[in-house]
Amino acid sequence: MINLDILSLNQAIQGENEIIPLLTQDEEDKMMNEEFPTVLPLLTVRNVVLFPGVVVPITAGRSKSKSLLLEAQKKDKIIAVITQKDTNIDEPGINDLYKVGTIGKIIKLLKMPDGSSMAILQGMRKFSLNSIVQEEPYFKAEISLLNDKKVSQKNSEHFNVLVESLRETAIKTIHENPAIPSEASFALKNIEGTTLLINFIASNLNLSVKEKQELLEINNLESRASETLKHLNLELQKITLKNSIQDKVNSDLNKQQRDYFLQQQIKTIQEELGGVSHEEEAEEMRKKASKKKWSKEVNEHFEKELNRLVRMNPQTPDYGVQRNYLELMLELPWEHFSKDNFDIVHAEKILNRDHFGLTDVKERILEYLAVLKLKGDMKSPIICLYGPPGVGKTSLGKSVASALGRKYIRIALGGLHDESEIRGHRKTYIGAMPGRIIQSIKKAGTSNPVIVLDEIDKIGTSGHGDPSSSLLEVLDPEQNNKFHDNFLDIDYDLSKVLFIATANNLATIQPALLDRMEIIDLSGYTIEEKIEISAKYLLPKQISEHGLAKKDLTIGKKELEFIIQAYTRESGVRNLERKIAKIVRHIALLITRETEYTKKINKAKIEEILGPPMMPEESEENKVPGVVTGLAWTQVGGDILFIESILSKGKGTLSMTGNLGNVMKESATIALEYIKAHSKDLGIDTDTIENNNVHIHVPEGATPKDGPSAGIAMLTSLVSSFTHKKVKSKWAMTGEITLRGKVLPVGGIKEKILAAKRAGITDVILCKENRKDVEKINPEYIKGLNVHYVSEMSEVLNLALEV
Repeated sequence: MINLDILSLNQAIQGENEIIPLLTQDEEDKMMNEEFPTVLPLLTVRNVVLFPGVVVPITAGRSKSKSLLLEAQKKDKIIAVITQKDTNIDEPGINDLYKVGTIGKIIKLLKMPDGSSMAILQGMRKFSLNSIVQEEPYFKAEISLLNDKKVSQKNSEHFNVLVESLRETAIKTIHENPAIPSEASFALKNIEGTTLLINFIASNLNLSVKEKQELLEINNLESRASETLKHLNLELQKITLKNSIQDKVNSDLNKQQRDYFLQQQIKTIQEELGGVSHEEEAEEMRKKASKKKWSKEVNEHFEKELNRLVRMNPQTPDYGVQRNYLELMLELPWEHFSKDNFDIVHAEKILNRDHFGLTDVKERILEYLAVLKLKGDMKSPIICLYGPPGVGKTSLGKSVASALGRKYIRIALGGLHDESEIRGHRKTYIGAMPGRIIQSIKKAGTSNPVIVLDEIDKIGTSGHGDPSSSLLEVLDPEQNNKFHDNFLDIDYDLSKVLFIATANNLATIQPALLDRMEIIDLSGYTIEEKIEISAKYLLPKQISEHGLAKKDLTIGKKELEFIIQAYTRESGVRNLERKIAKIVRHIALLITRETEYTKKINKAKIEEILGPPMMPEESEENKVPGVVTGLAWTQVGGDILFIESILSKGKGTLSMTGNLGNVMKESATIALEYIKAHSKDLGIDTDTIENNNVHIHVPEGATPKDGPSAGIAMLTSLVSSFTHKKVKSKWAMTGEITLRGKVLPVGGIKEKILAAKRAGITDVILCKENRKDVEKINPEYIKGLNVHYVSEMSEVLNLALEV
């Protein structure tokens, strides 16, 4: 695109030669051969490249440039003009300037309102910059004059055709570009000199400064004309393509108008044939809205959005989005609630029927029902069922819904990382949808369902926002009565919804979100509970699912206990169910083969089907000093572990093995330092401590172990090694220690105590503050197990070490 200055163009057309003289061929030849001084004032410009013969306006804002122009205006008005490479440099040096510039003559100098000066310059002749000989008050430079290589007589005909082609292409470009006035073509027609025509077009091309400088530096006039024509043709193609696109857009608009009239005709035909028009569709929505039970505010919002739909063109994409939005509003239950069943006895029966154990959870649900029955209305609590996998957290939500007589909805949050999944997308976006909460309410058909937010601890974050932050409003009873979904764009009451979240790990849940929920710990099932669950739920379920009858298979409780202890190590019953399913499949295969088999399964048959048993860890007879039985909590429940220590000749260094974590290593260090500080009280010679290296090992080295609960076990093991006193057999312990010898409470007591019972432990040592945890365990499960409560390390040693 030729970027002509309209003011200069008009002046050129009017013949104001004082400002823009249009040179004849003779004048052009004379100017190109004119001699100039070899030292001239040097004006550095930023975004302009001056070509010989061409007139351009240049604004000077720098003090040096303004001084130079004022001085030159008073003298011969001749200056050297050169372009700088980087426009961001305020004080350029010789290396910041291009090497080729143009001598210019000041035609007119104007003072601008902002204090800068505008000089209208006409290029005279090209020069090469040799050096800068003066820097203050403005630049002066030593230059060498340059001549363009003239066209030979042999190539003159080709050159003339090239120039005419350049002129015609430029005129055509002006006609194709509506931004350039058509009068600009007269200026091109009036230019007689070939050099001026080439330079004039090159100067006004829509090119970068670098590309224009490259054109200026071409010393062959024919080559410059050829390169200018290439750029001009490219610009013409762009303008032609742009005009073609514009015509297509106009054509599409005309097509849209045509489609509108056709649509109106179709509408009339549909009405004649008895079909549903868009107006009838809107009227049908209005009738449905009149029957909806919702607030005045929602009704007004619906009417407003419906009127917007009526005004829309049915052919526009927004029409479908608006219709979907109105249909969502009509399908949501708003103030429609299912009737709660307040029969506490019935609810308790349902909960006991579906789940064995889980006393705390069932009691909390029954408490909620009791308060709701007495008060008649209350904000639903947010319950979070926390525990290891497979303990029945998710299925418990379905039982709660059944007990209350409410609809049940499950939302899987595992791996969710987009905030819009909770809050929805704004309906201005293509493919916008409401969030999962509103979709679930719509699916339930009531505004008070039981919604299970499964795996709330496994929500992720990404560049699309933090979904757990969006759940803060959903799970806050003080805020969720006005929950705002981006798609719905109007508040929705979630306060009657009973939310039940499930989680395996509380550490990954955002603290603010955790604070809004009531945590109920499902620590896992005991062996006794697993036996009952297997007999009452898992075995009948698997027999039914595999097409067998009850008479086809019988597994006794002793055999079920064998399966649990020998083949599963978990807090829940998911893996146990798989083992039972494998036995049932084996029997199904025997039945289909018509093979004789014993319907009552014994241990030998279980080993044949499931393979060699993996018997749990059992306590050992302590035959050497330094071996202590500790209690540990794992993801799959409680377990026992052996802590061993041994002395060897050395300098009193401490080393540890067994894949121990930092906290566990710190416990060992604390234990050794306590022994050093109280060696006299413990009856240990200081020389024994200083002249022996101590090594602590916890077997099963491939399994990572960490936590402070092995503190008292490590201290007992070290004292046993230093004093050569054995630790009593069938004794186990767990607790944290301090440098003062205090015993602190630890977690996971239920799982640890049950693990000790399974392993044949007879006595357990715990911190006094853990007594409350033991009291929560069913006495039947720990019958025959003696629990000793301590607060000082000296008490542990007195109890555990043999005299």
